[in-house]
Amino acid sequence: MQQQSIKAFVFDVYGTLFDVHSVRDKCEKMYPGKGTEISKTWRGKQLQYSNLRQLMGNYQTFFTVTKEALRYAVKQHGEELDQDSEKELITSYLHLVAYPEVKEVLAQIQDKQIAVFSNGSHDMLDPLIKESEISSLIHQLISVDEIKQFKPTVASYDYALKQLGVQREEVLFMSSNGWDISGAKNYGFQTAWINRSNLPLEELNLEPNSIYQDLKGILEWMD
Repeated sequence: MQQQSIKAFVFDVYGTLFDVHSVRDKCEKMYPGKGTEISKTWRGKQLQYSNLRQLMGNYQTFFTVTKEALRYAVKQHGEELDQDSEKELITSYLHLVAYPEVKEVLAQIQDKQIAVFSNGSHDMLDPLIKESEISSLIHQLISVDEIKQFKPTVASYDYALKQLGVQREEVLFMSSNGWDISGAKNYGFQTAWINRSNLPLEELNLEPNSIYQDLKGILEWMD
């Protein structure tokens, strides 16, 4: 581990603080026997569509991207989605479940600057954080929607750094997404990959400073 003096602990949200697949029960209720697969496809398309829109220069909010991804996922698995079902499933994304260790870890780093930096737009991000058990432990909410540049663009991380008001090497950025860690490392942040799914490293020659199975490991960075 490359131990540096960290002033800002910055967290990705989806898959890092909150379990995106906590929507699977709702999916299963609506589409028996297909809930897990629909949830997986939904998440995969959500990431793919945000990347595609970034590459095409055709930005839409993450809320719109999430709806588009859901519609695709339901169709892929041979089901139909009416307006009421769509609304109910999208609403479930505003009430995701935080991982078990998150609250305890955040409580132990309160003397540092704590921010979330997400591809989520404020219409998704704000209600999720503010209605969760960790709302009082987050000091700042930063969304790429403020500049309409999805991660992992350099512009997105640069915008986050300007909001934090510190040097890039004074940021520890945490994500469960390997692509996000690669983007942050490429920009110059210190990085901790929260590898909840025990995945291999991305082959981009941008290795994280640290790798942990959950957020408890980041307490090593406290000085």
